[in-house]
Amino acid sequence: MIFDGLLKPISEVISKGLDLIPDPNKRAEIEKEITLAGMDLDKAQMAVNQEEAKSSSFFVAGWRPSVGWICSIGLLWAYILQPISIFFLKVFGYSGVIPEINTDGLLQLLFGLLGMGALRSFEKVKGVTK
Repeated sequence: MIFDGLLKPISEVISKGLDLIPDPNKRAEIEKEITLAGMDLDKAQMAVNQEEAKSSSFFVAGWRPSVGWICSIGLLWAYILQPISIFFLKVFGYSGVIPEINTDGLLQLLFGLLGMGALRSFEKVKGVTK
C-alpha cells in the first residue's frame, strides 16, 4: 500500500537477481519469503488505517477527509470558479491577475485517494472487510 512506490523498483531488481539462482526450489523459497514480507507490510498498514479510523480525534481520523476536501476545493477553484471569475472581472473592466493553482499535484493526490476509496469499496463487496 503505502510502500508500493518504493518496493516496486526494489522488487524488480530482486526478481532479476532471482533469475541468477540456478536452484528452482531455492528460488521459489526466496520468492515466497519476499511475497510474505510484502503481505506483512500491507497488513501492518491496514492495522494503522483501522486505528486511525477508530480515533475520535479529528487530527488522527480526519486527515484523509481534509485532504480530499482540500483537493476538491482546489479543483473547484481551478476549473470552475477561476474561469468564471476571470470572465466576469473582464466584463467589468478589471485587468489584474487572478491567482492560479497548479493542479498536477492535486490531481495525483486526489486520484490516489480515490483509488484507495475504490479499493476499500471493492473489499467490502467481496466480503473481505466490514
